[in-house]
Amino acid sequence: MAKAAKAVVWLALGGMMLAGAARADEQFKLGHNQRIACSRGLSSGKLDTASCRSYAYVFDTKTSEYFRCTVSLEAIRKDKKILSVQTDGGCVKKPRVFDQDSRYSFEATETEPPNTNAFFGQGGYAVWVSDDAARKVRGCIAIDIGRGPEVSKCVDMTFH
Repeated sequence: MAKAAKAVVWLALGGMMLAGAARADEQFKLGHNQRIACSRGLSSGKLDTASCRSYAYVFDTKTSEYFRCTVSLEAIRKDKKILSVQTDGGCVKKPRVFDQDSRYSFEATETEPPNTNAFFGQGGYAVWVSDDAARKVRGCIAIDIGRGPEVSKCVDMTFH
């Protein structure tokens, strides 16, 4: 009987540890709206250049902080021969959207890739954050103005 009781205690402790680990794993979530933009160009000496850049967002569902992540690849070729392939990537931490810790849900989206009509350089992105424990939603827009830091503002949503 004592062995059965010990087994039940160990199983309960193991279950609690696994449940705690599962909740900890849920603190950081990848946004579901990733974007990719690619371009091609012809360089001097008939070198073809192709490059792609993609953005994604990782959200801290407890603090409302988020990371804007980017990955890029550039390939240069002459005729059918690949001369070089360069990659780069990383994540930049952005400030909290809400001051208090809670349980938050997030979504983000990017503007279209830059083009000749892009007045504000590389464009911008929007982040939507909602508090899962209260009726609070905040929308934030950030614009890369080309010179200096990005301009970012958040607005609390009102419910009518």
